[in-house]
Amino acid sequence: MLHRFCLMLLLGGSALGALCRQAPAQSNPPPALVDAARKEAQVVFYTPLNINDSRLLLQRFEQRYPFIKTELLRLSAEPLLNRIFTEDRAGRNSVDVINNTIINPLKKARLLQPYRSPEHAAFLDAFKDPDGYWASVNNNYYVIGYNTRMVSAKDAPADWPDLLNPKWKSRIGMDQEEYEWFGASLEVWGRERALKFHRALAQQEIQWRKGHTLISQLIAAGEFPVGIVYAHRIEAMKRAGAPLEWVKTSNPIFVALSPTGLAAKAPHPNAGKLLLDFMLSHESQQQLRAAYRLSGRIDVEPLAPEMHYSKLKLAAIDPKVSDDINRHARDYREIYFR
Repeated sequence: MLHRFCLMLLLGGSALGALCRQAPAQSNPPPALVDAARKEAQVVFYTPLNINDSRLLLQRFEQRYPFIKTELLRLSAEPLLNRIFTEDRAGRNSVDVINNTIINPLKKARLLQPYRSPEHAAFLDAFKDPDGYWASVNNNYYVIGYNTRMVSAKDAPADWPDLLNPKWKSRIGMDQEEYEWFGASLEVWGRERALKFHRALAQQEIQWRKGHTLISQLIAAGEFPVGIVYAHRIEAMKRAGAPLEWVKTSNPIFVALSPTGLAAKAPHPNAGKLLLDFMLSHESQQQLRAAYRLSGRIDVEPLAPEMHYSKLKLAAIDPKVSDDINRHARDYREIYFR
């Protein structure tokens, strides 16, 4: 189960050599696919991706394929999932391409269809579905962040258990709904070890806030010195001059995926395939990198050299974690807010 759940990427050895194989260049779509998409003339994209990034991707797509009109629906993950199920029950299937962190229920309900984009070959196995239903458009690394003016590198927590040190009591910022990270820890560490860790962390008088960006901002402002944040956000704020850093030695660094696939009942399936190919292409992934997003492609440079997958112990969070998200939420609240 564990090998399907996560991929630990370690330095050295032949396995790394295989992972570092040359990625194929972006391929031109088959003329027959382009012609079929031209006849459909439209593609509908559902996503929780922020409005600036999602609109820019679609604008670039329309520049490449001006004969295809794009339509965007942006909702957060759970409302988006409910919208798709509601539309399907009503027999009103509008969406062609679905991007959502909660994707496994759609796969189980046969509301996704397999489509192995030619771009899949450039993605690490941990960041794409083995059955060909999706690939991750961008990734979020859960890390420990800290204020460099308040905490030196040698005194910063080196790994998750270090957060249990009494010196961090009442000094840790966390999102009040960190359910995915919690569920991932149960899968990777095992339930007994993970629950022991979380029960101990709950005794640290956590500083609760909503949103990883806000937590990063408050760490930078000195409201608390450490917190659980996203690495890409820390990198972006560092480049803007914020006194921030993140811990590279955590074992593991949990990776939240952003799976994207083709709707099973897509009204414009050929245009949907073109859009998927475009979003996963080197060009689009470079565009997202410019917006401080992390790519799963092996031919896209990380935001910083130390963020290369070969230098970190990464564990990709299997979308199946979302199947039990209500139970994880209940257990999380029971531990941290009782």
